[in-house]
Amino acid sequence: MNASPLLALCVGQPRPFRGDEFSAIDKQPVEGCVTLGRLGLEGDAVADHKHHGGAEMAVHHYARDHNAMWRAWLGDHPLLDAPAPFGENLATEGWTEANVHIGDRFRIGTALLEVSQPRKPCWKIEHRFERKGMVARILETRACGWYYRVLEEGTAQAGDRVERIGSGHGDWSVARVFGALYGPAGSSTPADLETLATVDRLSPECREKARKRLGG
Repeated sequence: MNASPLLALCVGQPRPFRGDEFSAIDKQPVEGCVTLGRLGLEGDAVADHKHHGGAEMAVHHYARDHNAMWRAWLGDHPLLDAPAPFGENLATEGWTEANVHIGDRFRIGTALLEVSQPRKPCWKIEHRFERKGMVARILETRACGWYYRVLEEGTAQAGDRVERIGSGHGDWSVARVFGALYGPAGSSTPADLETLATVDRLSPECREKARKRLGG
């Protein structure tokens, strides 16, 4: 597979989420062209700058291919009919954690993006869906989503092609990296973690996590 259509391009702003907590996980589709800059999409923002945002997590992609799995597990949850139920910026079908690799480069509209790391799930997903156990389900299935860094700024809109124009670390799919970094003990070998710590297109944060997990 080399290309698929961009089904939705979504942005959001921080808003009250739980108590004093704010979140921008509630993203809505944008009509027309949007600029993809080094720090993300025009009109998009993050509330928690400690754990989200920055050049290595500029754009979040989640596959609608997982919706059937989530419907089977959650039931007919209304959020699964939303454009961005998991707070993603880009939604497609066909690209998944199994066939996307760290360092793969995608042309989306006029922008050039590079896969930088898996998305680590957090409590906000469970609070948004009002369902405990979703983080554990993501850890089990590796349906985590992934982030891009923006190599060339440009514009994109829903309906554009999402085209892989360059391959990265072919041995390291997003799913494999996610399992190695966040899976249970024994889900990766010391040799895997040693390699991950030196994968140059993996984000510095994830390379450091590999080193720490190896040391632990």
